[in-house]
Amino acid sequence: MNAEIIAVGSELLLGQITNTNARFLSQHLAEIGVNIYYHTVVGDNEKRLEDAVNLAKERADLIVFSGGLGPTKDDLTKETIARLMGTTLEYNQEALQSIEEYFRKTSRVMTENNKKQALVIKNSIVLKNDNGMAPGMFAKAEGKYYMLLPGPPREMQPMFLNYGRPEILKTMEKVEKIESRVLRFFGIGESALETDIDDILMKQTNPTIAPLAGDGEVTLRITAKHESTEKAFKMIQQAEDEILERVGQFFYGYGETTIAAELAVKLKEKQVTISAAESLTGGLFLGELTAIEGMSSHLKGGIVCYTNEVKEQQVSVKKETLEQYGAVSSECAKELAENIRKICRSDIGISFTGVAGPGVHEGHEPGTVFLAIAAEGQETIVHSLKMAGSRNAIRKRTVKYGCHYLLQMFNEEL
Repeated sequence: MNAEIIAVGSELLLGQITNTNARFLSQHLAEIGVNIYYHTVVGDNEKRLEDAVNLAKERADLIVFSGGLGPTKDDLTKETIARLMGTTLEYNQEALQSIEEYFRKTSRVMTENNKKQALVIKNSIVLKNDNGMAPGMFAKAEGKYYMLLPGPPREMQPMFLNYGRPEILKTMEKVEKIESRVLRFFGIGESALETDIDDILMKQTNPTIAPLAGDGEVTLRITAKHESTEKAFKMIQQAEDEILERVGQFFYGYGETTIAAELAVKLKEKQVTISAAESLTGGLFLGELTAIEGMSSHLKGGIVCYTNEVKEQQVSVKKETLEQYGAVSSECAKELAENIRKICRSDIGISFTGVAGPGVHEGHEPGTVFLAIAAEGQETIVHSLKMAGSRNAIRKRTVKYGCHYLLQMFNEEL
């Protein structure tokens, strides 16, 4: 079954509210094997809604609407759908009694337009609203299914799960599960990752693999469809194994995790402590880690050493180092990492120094970064980076690179 979701409401087009209903419906329809190929948002306009429905009828078996079932004149969904189906509306007595009871309980006067919410498409299956007034509907005409749901999420979500979804399942001859897994990568660009797995992407059918880049990271969503959930996940695992064989060194986690959260897991697993000396990142690294529960046993502390004076006086960077090589140098980064580890008495010290922009500093262009990691009993490693983007983007990406290199160091120890 192929479906299209149509969200109705001018407030969505104006950006006054976010269309969270479409996301919710897509997720839960996918779980029962319904393919979602289109999302449409249309304002409170009868002609434009009619055009959207006629287009959806050409490409979907099921059209799911959210919004436009309220008592006001701009709530046009059920009137428009009934007309396009060649039928009329009628009062649902159970819904009408429920609305009247609500007004009695709240000691409010029920205006005539509130009765409108009890109108439903004639001969439709009425979906009870346990959290509001307007009931939903499920109807069929000319081989197409229509499901009408209220707009408020607190009404729509339980209505769909309790009453709407079971009705859709009754119409489906074959129920296939759609399962997904998201793989997260850092340290490789989207184009490079796609090049490395191009042949895998080219041959994909089931499961499918969808790359997505954002915020300096790349994610791959692997989606498989099968009647058996177990077999769907087995298909996903096979695809994942093939992908990680190529680009596993850049993989750091699944789903909605963050690279800082994965670093926190490793620090706990290894039972090691860390401290940081931050120049251009200005405490962002420490902030990411302190936001994670349970870090007090593993994060010793750190110093934001933005100026040369603080680097020299608080983190004991040699004056000669700053004079000869500058603050933006591998030599300075090395001393910062080694000294902060000693000052905080931690197992690992990490440092960040460089130029975030907007201008050139010490002859270095924005995006020039030196990142050092000093670990007890190991040689200090300095990473030199060249990045593009805005000032804040460079700073945030620098922190992620710090987490990335630390994770790599832990993985190499295995």
